[in-house]
Amino acid sequence: PRRRPHDPVRTDVAPDGPLRLQVAKFLTHLRGARGASEHTLRAYRADLETFASRNAGLEPSAIERVHVRSFIADIQKAGTASRATVLRRISALRSLVKFLRAGGTLKGNPLLGVPLPKRQRPLPKFLSESEMAALLSPELGTEGWTKRDRALIELIYSSGLRRAEIAGLSVGDLDFIEGTVRVFGKGSKERVIPVGKTALGVIREYLRDRGMPPAGEPLFTGTRTGVRLSADGVAFVFGRWVKRTSVLKKVSPHVLRHSFATHMLNHGCDIRAVQDMLGHASLQTTQIYTHVSLEKLQEDYRAAHPRVTR
Repeated sequence: PRRRPHDPVRTDVAPDGPLRLQVAKFLTHLRGARGASEHTLRAYRADLETFASRNAGLEPSAIERVHVRSFIADIQKAGTASRATVLRRISALRSLVKFLRAGGTLKGNPLLGVPLPKRQRPLPKFLSESEMAALLSPELGTEGWTKRDRALIELIYSSGLRRAEIAGLSVGDLDFIEGTVRVFGKGSKERVIPVGKTALGVIREYLRDRGMPPAGEPLFTGTRTGVRLSADGVAFVFGRWVKRTSVLKKVSPHVLRHSFATHMLNHGCDIRAVQDMLGHASLQTTQIYTHVSLEKLQEDYRAAHPRVTR
């Protein structure tokens, strides 16, 4: 599948030891065979280089439980990493171990029997529909660079896209006739998602201001440079927009993705359709959105319970 890497992560880790050489091979495998995202590659590279530097000179075939336990203990002792970060670092090490075992370099499983911290899945933050209306107030996006910013934010909410997916879009990925956008998500998996008429309208207006660029051009570009807007650029644009609204909550582009999913489910959309649109591999990941709207829960309760409706 097609990939559009931005600011590619180096996988050629300096092989100054046998373990670091295997880390370099593993990262190359992640990028090529498994199509890992740049975000994943960047995080895994940092995590595994830390493990390799702590065990300089260690042969990959000699990795044992003591090395794993020491690595985890040092992370937790530092006290600066969140639970999610700790779990990600363990996941990186687990993936490396799996790679080494599959290639015959490592015989045993040094992670076996090692107590691991439990994953906590917090309920996702989202905006109410009235807060979304305030965020997308029409008078905020009528001139200049605000047309681009409004188009970007409308598209995130209309289709539930991640910021990296927004950054990777080209003009040709939008189908104005069918009302869809083609997205390459995690692992370069392609999916086609509906886009609402409002979002299509503001995007079309933004592209007209750019002289209707050809299909291969980036959909969203920097206003000064004219080059593709990065994922960090998407976050900056979003943050600047929020400051001009009446929304007081601390929100990010991902909160709009959560809002999209929550509002779709609240209005009766099938959960499997939401799963497909979000690009979730597992339905369990999508099901968390069925628990986040207390307002909807109370509304359904009042409408259904016989002792309440009387």
